[in-house]
Amino acid sequence: MRLNKYIAQAGIASRRKADELIIAKKVKVDGEFVTEPFFDVAEGQKVVVEGRSTEPAAKKVYLILNKPKGYITTTSDEKGRPTVMDLTGGAHEHVFPVGRLDGQTTGLLIMTNDGDFAYKLTHPGHEVTKTYRAYVSGVLSKEKIARLRKGVDIGGYVTAPAAVEIVKQNAHSAIVEIRLSEGKNRQVRKMFASIGCRVMELERIAVGGVYLGRLKQGHIRKMTRKEIELLRDG
Repeated sequence: MRLNKYIAQAGIASRRKADELIIAKKVKVDGEFVTEPFFDVAEGQKVVVEGRSTEPAAKKVYLILNKPKGYITTTSDEKGRPTVMDLTGGAHEHVFPVGRLDGQTTGLLIMTNDGDFAYKLTHPGHEVTKTYRAYVSGVLSKEKIARLRKGVDIGGYVTAPAAVEIVKQNAHSAIVEIRLSEGKNRQVRKMFASIGCRVMELERIAVGGVYLGRLKQGHIRKMTRKEIELLRDG
């Protein structure tokens, strides 16, 4: 089995993240660093990732977390900051977050030990949509909404067309839902900044056709079979 796939099936990280770990010389096979993601792991060989012994996960786990503010979307943090793993209560130590939400963004975060499933959700070629609800400053004119829908320059990169709907327009602020098929770093915040609006609160409410619903912040639940199939087969 290829090394990156082995790591993914062990529930350590997605295949894309596994590639990064391997190239960064954080993976050993039988005590030796391996820097080639497509290295073939033979049966019986010992794989260690960042000092942690691995083996393919026996049972696949699929979870939805409503991420609160202040938690880093990673399995560990060198600065000692709280991570989303602290919210699993240790009951699901062999899962990892799929994709990222920045520290100040709340909402739906999928966690799993299925590397192939994570790859499907994060690879740009699959274009899995993400829906956000944003509380932004300013008045959103028809022109500004049209610019977001068409695509805006967020610093050397023009975003793909997005679905944008105003939920509520107040005198000096608005609540907006925006659905994207891509996921650049802090993209939603940068998109609104490009039209002169500041994002004051940001929540991810859906990934594909799977919605956060009434799950409370900091709480976690298992995904239903229907939700898993919807994302895997969609």
